[in-house]
Parts: sequence; structure tokens; C-alpha cells
Amino acid sequence: MSDHHGHDHHHATGIKRWLFTTNHKDIGTMYLVFSLVMFLTGGLMAMAIRAELMYPGLQLLDPNFFNQMTTIHGLIMVFGAVMPAFVGLANWMIPLMIGAPDMALPRLNNWSFWILPFAFSLLIYALIQSMLGHGSAPNFGWTFYAPLSTKYGPPSTDFFIFSVHMMGISSIMGAINIIVTIFNLRAPGMTMMKLPLFVWTWLITPYLLIAGMPVLAGTVTMMLMDRHFGTSFFDAAGGGDPVLFQHVFWFFGHPEVYIMILPSFGIVSAIIPTFARKPLFGYASMVYATASIAFLSFVVWAHHMFTTGLPLAGSLFFMYMTMLIAVPTGVKVFNWVATLWRGSITFEVPMLFSLAFVVLFTIGGLSGLMLAIAPADQQYQDTYFVVAHFHYVLVTGAIFGIFAGVYYWIPKWTGVMFNEAIAKAHFWCSLVTVNLLFFPMHFVGLAGMPRRIPDYSTQFADFNFWISIGGFGFGLSQLLFVWMLWKACQQRQGIKASNQVWEGAEGLEWTLPSPTPYHTFETPPLIK
Repeated sequence: MSDHHGHDHHHATGIKRWLFTTNHKDIGTMYLVFSLVMFLTGGLMAMAIRAELMYPGLQLLDPNFFNQMTTIHGLIMVFGAVMPAFVGLANWMIPLMIGAPDMALPRLNNWSFWILPFAFSLLIYALIQSMLGHGSAPNFGWTFYAPLSTKYGPPSTDFFIFSVHMMGISSIMGAINIIVTIFNLRAPGMTMMKLPLFVWTWLITPYLLIAGMPVLAGTVTMMLMDRHFGTSFFDAAGGGDPVLFQHVFWFFGHPEVYIMILPSFGIVSAIIPTFARKPLFGYASMVYATASIAFLSFVVWAHHMFTTGLPLAGSLFFMYMTMLIAVPTGVKVFNWVATLWRGSITFEVPMLFSLAFVVLFTIGGLSGLMLAIAPADQQYQDTYFVVAHFHYVLVTGAIFGIFAGVYYWIPKWTGVMFNEAIAKAHFWCSLVTVNLLFFPMHFVGLAGMPRRIPDYSTQFADFNFWISIGGFGFGLSQLLFVWMLWKACQQRQGIKASNQVWEGAEGLEWTLPSPTPYHTFETPPLIK
């Protein structure tokens, strides 16, 4: 048999099903499983970093290996954990939300995914070689600034360059697929301004990927040329400019951080109305705010470069643009709070993660506003204050958003309710430990502790001890998440998912098993 696309449905089983699948749910699942594996891998590296920094004085890691850990940790978390998780959620949910039979380009979808395990194998291969004593893995930080990465990078830098190219190809293909799907496969009558906000954020995010990823590809290509083909793009001795590297990198890198947060905005905009039992406040303004953030994300890149000797006019422009991008972000936070206002709120697990997201992401946004002030940034630059800032945005922002989305949709994926006790334990342990881990970093950063160093002055010892305790606690808390997933995916266990918010509670239809998506974007009726 074949469907209207002419695809054969001989329902392959075992490994073939996963290798050759063009089904958006299978591919979404593979993305999510892959990102979980990468999240746990990157988390182990973070714990190695925190073990080294628990006490002053070198104890565990060779300083070069410490630098490899910080580099690979950052690359894996950004490109291997956060981005594939959001693409997995997009693959699973967008066709259901717009009433489409599948993604528009199913073969491309399969290819987009299968490139990733190979890309990350290259990166991790370099690390394993280093651990076996053969050379060094990339050790120049996840932003791989020249000339550290070009002139002084180890031979394994070439593996890293190839790996980045493959990730970029995957991202661009996935982005094209999502845009084509949303524009062409919407159900009749579903106009653009009726799209769920998650779909809107995933219509805007791919444009950032398509505009940003080729710039990253150009950056690593110039690195490759500088390393092997005698060019001097980034080498001042040959008439090049190492600061050019920072411009091309951050022209990609700043939109990239919005790629990692916009889908979270969409998830939280789905969850808060559900558990506040009210329509989202200011739907249209949320759409326009998302589009404004996307546009402005391309004109703020040099706020990462205030200490490179930019002209005054340049510093002022990037300072004001960065402050301006806080406005649409503030609009979104205001709208979430207004949605909660006088709602009939219940505190289920997806809602707990969403509320934590709103509060903690806002803390990350406020420290970002501090970093936007060019003269102040001279003091904050390359201290742990910056580390605190971007981890509040990316851990309590992006990753808490992913957790919220998984808890929100997993009954739809599996047909059974997850174990609420384990899930709540996961939330509370994560919430306490993540703040113990990242909040004190603001203090050591303001006191002058630099980033990316394996050792430090004893004045920072007490805070670093507690930061490391928080780090181990947060890492171990994620085992509760894995346990919850394991139980939920054993289809036999657990209460069958109902069409109510929880068993016995009145609420919106949100846990129906996935073949019958819920499409009413009016104020939803309470289930009688």
C-alpha cells in the first residue's frame, strides 16, 4: 500500500524502521532521544569542570584537558542538546497543530536527523583520542576565537570544522522543511493569525537558522583556509584581522542564542493559558514581538565585542540596539503574567517549569541588560558574571522550556500519564540546585573571577564550593527525568491519558493521544 504521497507502507520493523522512517513522530522521537543523550554527555563534562573548580589549587584535570571540557561542553549543549530537542518538538507537534498529515519534505526530514549522530561522533572522537593520550581535542572554547583556533588549534580542530559544517547542513534543511510545512500544509481555514504560538515561534526561528548558519559555515571555512591553504583571513601577520573572526562568528552567534530561546517562548505560551484556563493575553502582540526579536537579533552582535576597541559610534549603536531588543522580550513576559492574572491556576508539572521559566529567564534577561551597557561591560567581560547570565537564559530558559514541553506533551506521545511524584521531584530538585549552581556566579564574577580558567585565587573558594555542590545536584536531578521517561515509555504502566488536564480535574483537552489533535483556538470549553 502507499499513501497519497506515494510512500510505501510496508511498516519496516527493528532498526530499519528508525533508519529509513519518514514519519514526523518517529523523527521527532529520534531528535529528542539524541538530544537527551547529548544533554547527559554535556552534563558529565560540566560536572568534570565543577569538580576541578570545587577547590582552589589544581587537583583533577590537566589544564589543557579542562579547556577541552569547557569547549566540548559548550558545543554539545548548544548544537547537540538544545537545538535538536526543539527540532524534535517541532517535528512532533507542528503537523498535529496545523492539521497536516506529516512534514512537507519527509525524506529531507530523515536526512536532517541522521547527519547529526555522525557530526557529533567526530567531535567526541577527538575527545576520546585526547583521553587516550593521542593529541588534544579542541581546547579553545566553544566560540573558537582566532588565532587560538587557527594558528594554535590542535590537529583535531579539522574534525571540529567538519562537524560544524554537518550540524549546519542539518539545521538549514530542517529549517526549510519547517517553513514549507507551515506555509503549505495548514488545515483549511487555519489562517496565519490562528496558528498556535509554538508554530509561530517555529516559523520565525528557521529564518534565523537560514540567515545565520551559512555565516557560521563561512567562518569555519575561513578557519580551514587559514590553517591549511595559506590564507590570512584572521592572521594579522598576513594582513588579516583576528577581530574579523569575532564579527563573523557573532553575526551568527547572536541570532543563534535567539534560535535557542524562541521555541521556549512558544512552549510557555501554550502551557500558561492551559493551566491558567484563560486564552493567551495579547496573541497578536506576541507574534509581532517574536518577529521583532528575530529582526533585532541580527543588529546586536557586537555587544559581545565591547572590549575589542570598537569605534564609539559602533559601541553606542550596539548598546542601544541591545537595550531595544529587551522591549519585545519584556512584552512577552508581561503577556504571560497578564495571562496568569485572575486565572484558575493549577500547578501541574508543565506549569511549574513554565512559571520557573518566566521568573528565571527574566533574571537572565536583566543581567543581559546590565551587559548591554558598554562601559559596564568593560568590567563584566569574560568574568563569571557572563557565565551566570547566559546559563540563566539557556538552562532555566531554553532547557526548562524543553522540560515543560516534554511534560506537557508526553501523555499525547505515549498515551499514558507520567508518574507525577517523580516529575515533581525532578522539578523541585532542579529548581533548587540550578539556582545554587548559577546564582553565586554573579557574585564571584562581579568580584573579578575570570571565565575559562582551571584555578583561582582563594578569595573565591567558598562560593565555588557551593557552586560545585549545586552543579553535582543539578546533574544528578536529571536522573529523575530519565527515570520518569523510562516509566512513561513503558506503555503498560501509568494511568491512561484522558482528555482532561489531569484525572478528576476539569480543564482543557491537552492529553488526548496524538491522532486527534485539538484545534479550537477560541476560549476552550471546560470538559464536563
